[in-house]
Amino acid sequence: MTDAPAIVWLRQDLRLGDNPALRAAIETERPLVLLYVLDDETPGPWRLGGASRWWLHKSLSALSADIEKRGARLVLRKGAAAKVLPKLVKDIGAGAVFWNRCYEPYAIARDKALKEKLSAAGAEVQSFNGALLNEPWVVKTKTGEPFKVFTPYWRAAQQIPERRAPAPTPKKLNGLAGDVASDRVADWKLLPTKPNWATGFDPEWNPGEAGALAALRLFIELRLSGYAEARDQMGAHTTSRLSPHLHFGEISPVQIRAAIERAAHEAPALQRGADKFMSEIGWREFSTNLLFHWPTLPQANWRDTFDAFPWRDDKEALRAWQRGQTGYPIVDAAMRELWVTGTMHNRARMIAASFLIKHLLIDWRRGEEWFWDTLLDADLANNAASWQWVAGSGADASPYFRIFNPVTQGERYDADGEYVRRWVPELAKLPNDVLHKPWEADPVTLKAAGVELGRTYPRPLVDHAAARARALEAFASLKSEA
Repeated sequence: MTDAPAIVWLRQDLRLGDNPALRAAIETERPLVLLYVLDDETPGPWRLGGASRWWLHKSLSALSADIEKRGARLVLRKGAAAKVLPKLVKDIGAGAVFWNRCYEPYAIARDKALKEKLSAAGAEVQSFNGALLNEPWVVKTKTGEPFKVFTPYWRAAQQIPERRAPAPTPKKLNGLAGDVASDRVADWKLLPTKPNWATGFDPEWNPGEAGALAALRLFIELRLSGYAEARDQMGAHTTSRLSPHLHFGEISPVQIRAAIERAAHEAPALQRGADKFMSEIGWREFSTNLLFHWPTLPQANWRDTFDAFPWRDDKEALRAWQRGQTGYPIVDAAMRELWVTGTMHNRARMIAASFLIKHLLIDWRRGEEWFWDTLLDADLANNAASWQWVAGSGADASPYFRIFNPVTQGERYDADGEYVRRWVPELAKLPNDVLHKPWEADPVTLKAAGVELGRTYPRPLVDHAAARARALEAFASLKSEA
């Protein structure tokens, strides 16, 4: 019955262009109901963090306007999706339900149960790949096993012959006539108020599908050519800033790949930057691959030898790290950038994570939790895989003896001090030769810069050499117990 409506259940695919589930629903010629469910129950400890809720409010508002322009409505419901969706199917007499797949363990279990329940009730249910270039069960080793190392994974992924082209954005939507009860996004109170710690987000970001496409165009036009060489320079605008748009599905990796490949074809000089950028998309895919095959990745060491690691429970040090008060300027700049803007430069993420894990010996899971709450692009697979990579406990992990020196990292990747001076303004007047190590500045230099260590800026929480030796000793203890 084509007159029975179809529900398109939107999740991490908040876009109209290149949306396989939406495209399939349109092709049925059924009246459409586009649904988003705020499900704070199913994810358990991984319910949306504070920064993600800010983005979700903005993204849903933009999507709702785009849908209304095309003749339909976005229906908002709050509650456990396992209850909300079947009730809506029953209430409107829906004959079909379409969605794009999610790959978090809780989502897989929920969606499988829903598909069985809705199908048994007589509804047609279809799911699609709207989030990845290749789904986790597609890219395998020659022996049929999932990859555990990124480079061979990405090499194999690029050789997969089936390549979907991005689908166009529908010009019109056949929305279901009549009223379907819907929440208002404002009633969900996703935006922080008392205090409003997100005041720095608005100048930095433009959530929504239009914002995502604009960010991609800007990146290709201005930054792709030098991306491979300049991406690690922390004070310059050299990265794509697409990660939150990707996480919320305001743009698909298929759209990104098509645009990047087209640009490189038209201007071959862009190829080096294009290859490097697409490998970053590849890391996102690899992380999802790991989470799918090892669903305990967010909470358990991928390498179980790390279960015996002697972590320190140092709440004061953790708080200092969170607030950007470690006494190491590059680490503090990174953590303050995160708090103000909801993001952090990729190089800064590695430096800050390494400092927490290896200088402070604080469990990587504490860092993962903080990033989950404060990052606008908080993604369960990326977050878990990347923290475990830095810790040395994960797949294809950074070796345990790779301990970033925050001073030399700052001097190399923020040589002119632009990044530190922006985010740690109390050090702005220090000369470059001591900016990343103010404790080595002489009293005259400190006074001239208005810096008083221990008062206007903290002394280092730990000495680098001593912390490095302590970390190596801790990692060595794992070998002795193995």
